Amino acid sequence: MNIKIGSAPDSWGVWFSDDPKQIPWDRFLDEIADAGFTWTELGPYGYLPTELRLLEEQLWRRNLKVTGGFVMQPLEDPAAWPTIEREVLSAGELLAGLDAECLILIDDLYSDPFTGQTTASRRLDYEGWCQLIDTVHRVSRLASEKCGLRMVFHPHAETHVEYEDQIERVLAESDASLVHLCLDVGHHAYRGGDPIAFMRKYHERIPYLHLKSVDPQKRQEAEDNGIPFATAVAQGMFCEPSKGTVDFVAFRDLLGELDYDGFAIVEQDMYPCPFDQPLPIAKRTREYLREIGLG
Repeated sequence: MNIKIGSAPDSWGVWFSDDPKQIPWDRFLDEIADAGFTWTELGPYGYLPTELRLLEEQLWRRNLKVTGGFVMQPLEDPAAWPTIEREVLSAGELLAGLDAECLILIDDLYSDPFTGQTTASRRLDYEGWCQLIDTVHRVSRLASEKCGLRMVFHPHAETHVEYEDQIERVLAESDASLVHLCLDVGHHAYRGGDPIAFMRKYHERIPYLHLKSVDPQKRQEAEDNGIPFATAVAQGMFCEPSKGTVDFVAFRDLLGELDYDGFAIVEQDMYPCPFDQPLPIAKRTREYLREIGLG
């Protein structure tokens, strides 16, 4: 088993490239290193510096390396392709320059990330679904051919690929040589799935993990009362791995059984949050993962 443990700006309350509710990027880099991580994602493109030499220097000073970065756009909308292509190439060029391995692709939310108000249909029609699958393939080819990156598709709450049946449909209808998954165990549990059973079944398509967990009481309240994702996050839906519904000891055992070789990036969605909140959580999480033998 070769698990490379990291974290991401998301664990510091960062969802956007620029937002006054978010911690300054240099403080984030200081704190992720202080917490004991050596791998990081870039977060939303533009949050960290996009000038390669500057970012290289900032990472080197803190002994940090980059695993990947993400693009999040409405994949089912053919009119969005020019924007998707531009973002993939911009982020991909920076990632390639940093010797990163992965580009993470996420469908856009069907809800407003600030208010939680529904802004699009929750389920795609046949045409929209086919367009999403086509876009996923196009992004994978673009990232590989132009930037030398592996594309990993990230199922995500309140997107058009959030439930197990939708994720399985993506896998069934996509080229296994092009489309791999970033399994976010917290989002999977949030939508009622069993991430351990899913990992066991589909591990050959999963080279990249996001580690987070869900408060069981808050999850049930959100489900019972139709609380939007953004609101649930602000209310503390995602909790420290040691305290949530995901059984990380059992997950560790499965990863050992599978001889997993890949990245496992800690994310604890908590936008917005006080600037002094993330670091103590990150330190406790890093220590907990060490204690159970994950990285």
